Amino acid sequence: MTRTRFAPSPTGYMHVGNLRTALYAYLTARHDGGQFILRIEDTDRERYVEGAVDIIYNTLKENGMTWDEGPDVGGEYGPYVQSERMGMFKDYAEQLVEKGMAYRCFCTEERLAELHEQQKASGEAVGHYDRRCRCLSCEEIQAHLDAGDPYVIRQKMPTEGVTAFDDIIYGHIEVQNAELEDQILIKTDGMPTYNFANVVDDHLMAISHVIRGSEYLSSTPKYQLLYQAFGWDVPVYIHCPPVMKDEHNKLSKRNGDASYQDLVAQGYLSEAVLNYLLLLGWSPKGEEEIFSLEDMIKIWDPSRINKSPAIFDIVKLRAINAAHISRMSDEEFTKLAEPWIRQTVKSEIDMELLCRNLKPRCEILSDIPERVAFIDNMPETIDPELYKNKKFKTDADTALTALKTLEPALAAITDWTKDAIYEACLAAAQKLEVKNGWLLYPLGIALSGQRSTPGGGTDLAAIIGREKTLERIRKAIG
Repeated sequence: MTRTRFAPSPTGYMHVGNLRTALYAYLTARHDGGQFILRIEDTDRERYVEGAVDIIYNTLKENGMTWDEGPDVGGEYGPYVQSERMGMFKDYAEQLVEKGMAYRCFCTEERLAELHEQQKASGEAVGHYDRRCRCLSCEEIQAHLDAGDPYVIRQKMPTEGVTAFDDIIYGHIEVQNAELEDQILIKTDGMPTYNFANVVDDHLMAISHVIRGSEYLSSTPKYQLLYQAFGWDVPVYIHCPPVMKDEHNKLSKRNGDASYQDLVAQGYLSEAVLNYLLLLGWSPKGEEEIFSLEDMIKIWDPSRINKSPAIFDIVKLRAINAAHISRMSDEEFTKLAEPWIRQTVKSEIDMELLCRNLKPRCEILSDIPERVAFIDNMPETIDPELYKNKKFKTDADTALTALKTLEPALAAITDWTKDAIYEACLAAAQKLEVKNGWLLYPLGIALSGQRSTPGGGTDLAAIIGREKTLERIRKAIG
């Protein structure tokens, strides 16, 4: 059975790259009828943020990505919080020591610092360990232990040949073993390193597919050697390209780039963000790009993940968000839009009509307050240039004629509805023997003071009401 996991660290808001990794892991499991596991990796206490675990839970739930096993739902492979699993890791490392595939390293921090200075002075790559403790005799090791000297446990890497592995995205990869450092598995405080805990936990939780960022490709030979050392089955590797803000810089919450929570706060729909993240480094068959989560599960194929870095394109995200808004029912959109409208509009209006007009013109919800601000905050004066329109052949002079004709026609309406307003305007246009647009374009300008509005003149009149409509027409006439 396909078993994937999402194993975030609770260090703050949900970065869009992390959410994309969660999505790809979720889709891989669900497409195959498998299981999706949530594991919280909270051992980095310096970066731990209070409340971040709830953010992880809420973000996944908001996006419909339910998990089969996890800290809150349990499961037969728990516990699912890494800090609650600490007791087992040293035992596994000691197994490798007994097999001769790992060793205790007693080098002090001072000795390692001196080694790094020597490497720097001689022009070597700084930071690699010289394997001094790899060949200590049994007597030397025992002497250190008897003296109570602190130690780390290092993996004994092969020094010749190659380590090879296969990745769904990057294919067959081989690394010269001579390039691999004897990595630390257990630190002096008995805590495991991230890489070691990851391998042990993935094995014990029967994870079949490991999906993570391509920055872990360089560590994968070390993972591979650990699986081989223990005699464990190796999972399927799927490494995803990084999410970039531009050609040279990765998208990063440390650099203040937008998190998932930021995007939702800006008025993007969660389903649109998820849809965009699907396409951020993955391409479907065919031309369709707008998908629900159910659609994604059906069409998912991890082999279609691209190797190239994915650049976050806010313009495309806006377009996808607009497409999802257009698919909503009028009732759903009104429920979402009204709080944004009420940021700038406090007066009584025809909310349903306004929202029906806004929906096909709305890309993100945060655009709404400014677009409708004219309803309560009309500019003191209207620039005469706004009345100019080549298509309708209007200008300030024709607008004056149009508005003087419309004022009595609209004032005579007793049943103030969109249809009644339109009929009155149509009759006025016929009376003047002009096209409807010649008459209605100036009406829209007079009622809003701007070219781009959520609806034409008759819709605006119906939205803002009879009193405000007549007041603004009379003011525009002067």
